[in-house]
Amino acid sequence: MDLLKQFYKGDADDEFDRNPNFTTSDHSSPPSPDSSPPRISLPSKSSAPKVDDTMLALTVANSNRALTKPLDPSHHVVAFNPTYDQLWAPIYGPAHPYAKDGIAQGMRNHKLGFVENAAIEPFIFDEQYNTFHKYGYAADPSASAGNNYVGDLDALKQNDAISVYNIPQHEQKKRKLEKKKEATEGDENAVGGDGVDSEEVENPASEVWLLRNRKSPWAGKKEGLQAELTEEQKKYAEEYAKKKGEQKNGEKGEVVADKTTFHGKEEKDFQGRSWIAHPKDAKATNDHCYIPKRLVHTWSGHTKGVSAIRFFPKHGHLILSAGMDSKVKIWDVCNSGKCMRTYMGHGKAVRDISFCKDGSKFLSAGYDKNIKYWDTETGQVISTFSTGKIPYVVKLNPDEDKQNILLAGMSDKKIVQWDMNSGQITQEYDQHLGAVNTITFVDNNRRFVTSSDDKSLRVWEFGIPVVIKYISEPHMHSMPSISLHPNTNWLAAQSLDNQILIYSTRERFQLNKKKRFAGHIAAGYACQVNFSPDGRFVMSGDGEGKCWFWDWKSCKVFRTLKCHEGVCIGCEWHPLEQSKVATCGWDGLIKYWD
Repeated sequence: MDLLKQFYKGDADDEFDRNPNFTTSDHSSPPSPDSSPPRISLPSKSSAPKVDDTMLALTVANSNRALTKPLDPSHHVVAFNPTYDQLWAPIYGPAHPYAKDGIAQGMRNHKLGFVENAAIEPFIFDEQYNTFHKYGYAADPSASAGNNYVGDLDALKQNDAISVYNIPQHEQKKRKLEKKKEATEGDENAVGGDGVDSEEVENPASEVWLLRNRKSPWAGKKEGLQAELTEEQKKYAEEYAKKKGEQKNGEKGEVVADKTTFHGKEEKDFQGRSWIAHPKDAKATNDHCYIPKRLVHTWSGHTKGVSAIRFFPKHGHLILSAGMDSKVKIWDVCNSGKCMRTYMGHGKAVRDISFCKDGSKFLSAGYDKNIKYWDTETGQVISTFSTGKIPYVVKLNPDEDKQNILLAGMSDKKIVQWDMNSGQITQEYDQHLGAVNTITFVDNNRRFVTSSDDKSLRVWEFGIPVVIKYISEPHMHSMPSISLHPNTNWLAAQSLDNQILIYSTRERFQLNKKKRFAGHIAAGYACQVNFSPDGRFVMSGDGEGKCWFWDWKSCKVFRTLKCHEGVCIGCEWHPLEQSKVATCGWDGLIKYWD
């Protein structure tokens, strides 16, 4: 008994040590005075960490519940690692109240249930789809072996499992006979009145009779012969046919006699060199270009405005000009400064000109719908090309081995490609929605960029009529002139909102928003933009007769020159003389600046 008292006393003391507010129950009697003295016991020590029994029990319960809890099919995220049995366990719980087929709402991906993906060729799908709608059965691609068809199995056995695309020969013959019978029964009137032979009437299924009396399924009943035309209708029909014939004959360009006039002293010098031969000692003194300051020469010979000028490739000792007086002229730059030859072969104003790689030949495009390929030295027309539409721009492929490939941007939204050796059209690039204004080769001549009146830029692979890059923004304007930077990394495009925009020629062809050249007034005019040979300056004409020069790096206006009365439409930098520039305008003059 004493041991039990000490045990309970020790427990109470321990509880008192742990909890100073501990009080004994009211039911316990107070200690008697003659009892033994209280015994002091020290609290026990344990090195184990304290663990809340309640939290431990909850953790164990949750883990057990996670192992037994089924997965919700509608959830997209699983917060624990389920076992294989849990993943593939059947769906628990009651079926969806509105699901007719018993599929839970979470398993649905279609309003009619769950649709599995199946890889089926389009032709096979169309075959089975049409077979099911015609015969009532179709092959089931997801069915197990031995049950490969769905639908009307009786019709399947009756038709021997044929499909609409796999009709046996006896069925085809049967259908042909049925068609022949329908033709014989439906054309009794034709047999009596069309002069058919008696042999054909007796054997109406003969091929000759069928060919004569075959009718379209949309053919209506023939009420009677068509009424004869009145005199007024006949007159109108004759005029219409005549007008259409004139248009057909006028599809090609105007026929104009080709003429040329040489204005120099002699076509060959005492050494036998041609007048187009470049000086042997012509070369650039340095690579640094300078802005011209003064007028040094003026060429006047065109009776109307000059639309384009081009320096002779690489040397620049001659300059070619296209006039609105339907003439093309070539001028001496180095020596006499006079007109050397006039090329007359267009019936209307000349729109564009372009030299070949070595300058021995050039192209001219006129509003008479003709493109002419000239020999620069003799002035003879080598060949003429026309599609019946106005060519706005002409270009030869710059590659040495493709100098026979001609590209022309036409007024009918097409870029037409000719092989000049055969004279045949080898390709048509037809994606633009307006007249094509420019053609610029980029990326080592493997691609070219075109601009159009539809206010867009399109990039093409040469020889492939598919647009690989289409650039069109709501704020874009038409770009009638584009020039390639000497380093071939940038395109300068003359925009009709009085600014010059810069586009990259790399894969993305993005607009460089940091470079923008403005100040000139070019709205409404196809003023040509150009670069200095070293790429340091950008230049352009404008509608007030000025020639503007900008610094490429800072985009600031460097200098302006008042060049022409009226529009300054074209400007070209001399390829060798670093400080000399030629300009042309609608006043009919070509001016040379230094």
